[in-house]
Amino acid sequence: MPLNPGYGQTPLPHDELTALLPEVVEVLGEPVMRADVYDLEQALQGQLEDELMPAAIEGALPLAELLTDHFLRDLHTRLYGPIWDWAGRWRRLELNIGIAPERIAVEIQESLDTIAYRWEHTDDWSAHELGIATHAETVRIHPFVDGNGRTTRFLADLVFAAAQDPTESRYDWDLDKPRYIELLRAYDGQRDVTALAAFVKRVPIEAID
Repeated sequence: MPLNPGYGQTPLPHDELTALLPEVVEVLGEPVMRADVYDLEQALQGQLEDELMPAAIEGALPLAELLTDHFLRDLHTRLYGPIWDWAGRWRRLELNIGIAPERIAVEIQESLDTIAYRWEHTDDWSAHELGIATHAETVRIHPFVDGNGRTTRFLADLVFAAAQDPTESRYDWDLDKPRYIELLRAYDGQRDVTALAAFVKRVPIEAID
Protein backbone atom coordinates (compact mmCIF):
# COMPACT_ATOMS: atom_id res chain seq x y z
CA MET A 1 0.00 0.00 0.00
CA PRO A 2 1.31 3.49 -0.79
CA LEU A 3 2.82 5.82 1.78
CA ASN A 4 0.29 8.30 3.16
CA PRO A 5 0.86 11.90 2.00
CA GLY A 6 3.01 13.77 4.49
CA TYR A 7 3.96 10.63 6.45
CA GLY A 8 7.40 10.34 4.94
CA GLN A 9 8.30 14.02 5.31
CA THR A 10 8.96 13.74 9.05
CA PRO A 11 12.00 12.42 10.94
CA LEU A 12 11.74 9.18 12.90
CA PRO A 13 10.92 9.71 16.59
CA HIS A 14 13.52 8.58 19.12
CA ASP A 15 11.81 5.30 20.07
CA GLU A 16 11.80 4.17 16.45
CA LEU A 17 15.25 5.53 15.71
CA THR A 18 16.77 3.38 18.47
CA ALA A 19 15.42 0.24 16.76
CA LEU A 20 17.16 1.03 13.47
CA LEU A 21 20.41 -0.85 12.94
CA PRO A 22 23.42 1.47 13.44
CA GLU A 23 24.71 0.83 9.93
CA VAL A 24 21.38 2.02 8.49
CA VAL A 25 21.55 5.25 10.48
CA GLU A 26 25.10 5.75 9.26
CA VAL A 27 24.11 5.28 5.63
CA LEU A 28 20.99 7.47 5.79
CA GLY A 29 22.51 10.22 7.92
CA GLU A 30 20.67 12.26 10.51
CA PRO A 31 17.95 13.22 10.80
CA VAL A 32 16.60 9.91 9.50
CA MET A 33 13.43 10.60 7.53
CA ARG A 34 10.51 8.20 7.36
CA ALA A 35 10.47 8.39 3.57
CA ASP A 36 14.09 7.20 3.37
CA VAL A 37 13.38 4.20 5.59
CA TYR A 38 10.24 3.47 3.59
CA ASP A 39 12.27 3.49 0.37
CA LEU A 40 14.70 0.96 1.85
CA GLU A 41 11.82 -1.27 2.92
CA GLN A 42 10.23 -1.04 -0.51
CA ALA A 43 13.50 -1.96 -2.19
CA LEU A 44 13.89 -5.03 0.01
CA GLN A 45 10.34 -6.12 -0.72
CA GLY A 46 10.91 -5.69 -4.45
CA GLN A 47 13.98 -7.93 -4.29
CA LEU A 48 12.07 -10.57 -2.33
CA GLU A 49 9.13 -10.45 -4.73
CA ASP A 50 11.48 -11.08 -7.63
CA GLU A 51 12.78 -14.15 -5.80
CA LEU A 52 9.70 -15.59 -4.12
CA MET A 53 6.83 -14.89 -6.51
CA PRO A 54 8.30 -17.01 -9.35
CA ALA A 55 8.91 -19.80 -6.83
CA ALA A 56 5.27 -19.68 -5.68
CA ILE A 57 3.98 -19.60 -9.24
CA GLU A 58 6.16 -22.50 -10.38
CA GLY A 59 5.39 -24.70 -7.38
CA ALA A 60 8.84 -24.52 -5.78
CA LEU A 61 7.25 -22.67 -2.84
CA PRO A 62 4.10 -24.72 -2.10
CA LEU A 63 1.23 -23.93 0.24
CA ALA A 64 2.50 -26.53 2.71
CA GLU A 65 5.56 -24.33 3.23
CA LEU A 66 3.87 -20.94 2.97
CA LEU A 67 1.18 -21.68 5.55
CA THR A 68 3.57 -22.15 8.47
CA ASP A 69 4.71 -20.03 11.38
CA HIS A 70 8.31 -20.67 10.36
CA PHE A 71 7.80 -19.17 6.91
CA LEU A 72 5.97 -16.14 8.32
CA ARG A 73 8.82 -15.35 10.72
CA ASP A 74 11.41 -15.89 8.02
CA LEU A 75 9.52 -13.61 5.64
CA HIS A 76 9.39 -10.85 8.26
CA THR A 77 13.10 -11.31 8.96
CA ARG A 78 13.98 -11.03 5.29
CA LEU A 79 11.77 -7.98 4.78
CA TYR A 80 13.06 -6.05 7.80
CA GLY A 81 16.22 -7.73 9.09
CA PRO A 82 18.67 -5.49 7.20
CA ILE A 83 16.98 -2.41 8.70
CA TRP A 84 15.36 -3.05 12.11
CA ASP A 85 16.49 -4.92 15.22
CA TRP A 86 12.97 -6.32 15.87
CA ALA A 87 12.77 -8.23 12.58
CA GLY A 88 11.53 -11.80 12.85
CA ARG A 89 10.69 -11.63 16.57
CA TRP A 90 7.25 -12.30 17.93
CA ARG A 91 5.85 -9.24 19.66
CA ARG A 92 6.42 -9.16 23.42
CA LEU A 93 4.44 -6.01 24.24
CA GLU A 94 0.73 -5.75 24.95
CA LEU A 95 -0.98 -3.44 22.43
CA ASN A 96 -4.50 -2.19 21.87
CA ILE A 97 -4.62 -4.33 18.72
CA GLY A 98 -3.77 -7.99 18.24
CA ILE A 99 -3.81 -10.78 20.79
CA ALA A 100 -1.85 -11.10 24.04
CA PRO A 101 1.88 -11.63 23.38
CA GLU A 102 2.06 -14.93 25.25
CA ARG A 103 -0.54 -16.44 22.89
CA ILE A 104 1.06 -15.36 19.60
CA ALA A 105 3.27 -18.37 18.86
CA VAL A 106 0.56 -20.95 19.51
CA GLU A 107 -2.22 -19.03 17.80
CA ILE A 108 -0.22 -18.30 14.64
CA GLN A 109 0.59 -22.00 14.28
CA GLU A 110 -2.98 -23.10 14.99
CA SER A 111 -4.51 -20.50 12.66
CA LEU A 112 -2.25 -21.35 9.73
CA ASP A 113 -2.79 -25.09 10.31
CA THR A 114 -6.55 -24.53 10.28
CA ILE A 115 -6.39 -22.50 7.06
CA ALA A 116 -4.26 -25.19 5.38
CA TYR A 117 -6.59 -27.96 6.54
CA ARG A 118 -9.69 -26.10 5.37
CA TRP A 119 -8.18 -25.49 1.93
CA GLU A 120 -7.15 -29.13 1.61
CA HIS A 121 -10.36 -30.73 2.87
CA THR A 122 -13.21 -28.41 1.87
CA ASP A 123 -14.25 -26.36 -1.13
CA ASP A 124 -15.30 -23.33 0.96
CA TRP A 125 -12.78 -20.89 -0.50
CA SER A 126 -11.53 -19.88 -3.90
CA ALA A 127 -7.79 -19.26 -4.27
CA HIS A 128 -8.59 -15.54 -4.02
CA GLU A 129 -10.38 -16.05 -0.70
CA LEU A 130 -7.64 -18.33 0.64
CA GLY A 131 -4.99 -15.62 0.31
CA ILE A 132 -7.21 -12.96 1.85
CA ALA A 133 -8.12 -15.29 4.73
CA THR A 134 -4.41 -15.85 5.36
CA HIS A 135 -3.81 -12.10 5.47
CA ALA A 136 -6.83 -11.32 7.64
CA GLU A 137 -6.11 -14.03 10.18
CA THR A 138 -2.41 -13.31 10.58
CA VAL A 139 -2.82 -9.54 10.75
CA ARG A 140 -5.63 -10.05 13.32
CA ILE A 141 -3.08 -11.73 15.60
CA HIS A 142 -0.61 -8.87 14.96
CA PRO A 143 2.42 -11.03 15.72
CA PHE A 144 5.21 -8.48 15.21
CA VAL A 145 6.14 -5.11 16.69
CA ASP A 146 5.76 -3.50 13.26
CA GLY A 147 5.44 -4.49 9.63
CA ASN A 148 2.39 -6.71 10.19
CA GLY A 149 0.35 -5.32 7.31
CA ARG A 150 3.11 -5.43 4.72
CA THR A 151 4.30 -8.90 5.74
CA THR A 152 0.87 -10.48 5.82
CA ARG A 153 -0.19 -8.88 2.52
CA PHE A 154 2.99 -10.24 0.94
CA LEU A 155 2.21 -13.66 2.41
CA ALA A 156 -1.29 -13.40 0.93
CA ASP A 157 0.20 -12.61 -2.50
CA LEU A 158 2.39 -15.72 -2.31
CA VAL A 159 -0.45 -17.94 -1.11
CA PHE A 160 -2.75 -16.65 -3.86
CA ALA A 161 -0.09 -17.29 -6.49
CA ALA A 162 0.63 -20.79 -5.19
CA ALA A 163 -3.05 -21.75 -4.97
CA GLN A 164 -3.94 -20.85 -8.58
CA ASP A 165 -3.53 -23.33 -11.41
CA PRO A 166 -2.45 -21.70 -13.63
CA THR A 167 -1.45 -18.49 -11.86
CA GLU A 168 -3.07 -15.59 -13.71
CA SER A 169 -3.87 -12.92 -11.12
CA ARG A 170 -2.53 -11.11 -8.11
CA TYR A 171 -4.09 -8.74 -5.58
CA ASP A 172 -4.30 -5.00 -6.10
CA TRP A 173 -3.47 -3.48 -2.73
CA ASP A 174 -4.09 0.10 -3.86
CA LEU A 175 -7.16 0.33 -1.65
CA ASP A 176 -9.49 2.77 0.06
CA LYS A 177 -7.65 2.47 3.39
CA PRO A 178 -10.50 3.44 5.77
CA ARG A 179 -12.81 0.87 4.16
CA TYR A 180 -10.05 -1.74 4.21
CA ILE A 181 -9.47 -1.22 7.94
CA GLU A 182 -13.22 -1.33 8.56
CA LEU A 183 -13.45 -4.72 6.82
CA LEU A 184 -10.46 -6.08 8.73
CA ARG A 185 -12.19 -5.10 11.98
CA ALA A 186 -15.36 -6.79 10.80
CA TYR A 187 -13.36 -9.94 10.13
CA ASP A 188 -11.96 -9.79 13.66
CA GLY A 189 -15.50 -10.03 14.98
CA GLN A 190 -17.01 -12.53 12.55
CA ARG A 191 -14.10 -14.56 11.09
CA ASP A 192 -15.91 -14.32 7.75
CA VAL A 193 -13.59 -13.31 4.91
CA THR A 194 -16.28 -12.88 2.24
CA ALA A 195 -16.67 -9.10 2.35
CA LEU A 196 -12.94 -8.40 2.59
CA ALA A 197 -12.18 -10.78 -0.29
CA ALA A 198 -14.80 -9.09 -2.45
CA PHE A 199 -13.30 -5.69 -1.65
CA VAL A 200 -9.70 -6.59 -2.54
CA LYS A 201 -9.66 -6.75 -6.33
CA ARG A 202 -7.33 -8.77 -8.49
CA VAL A 203 -5.54 -7.86 -11.67
CA PRO A 204 -3.50 -9.80 -14.23
CA ILE A 205 -0.24 -10.82 -12.62
CA GLU A 206 1.83 -8.78 -15.08
CA ALA A 207 -0.23 -5.62 -14.42
CA ILE A 208 1.58 -4.59 -11.21
CA ASP A 209 5.34 -3.99 -11.24
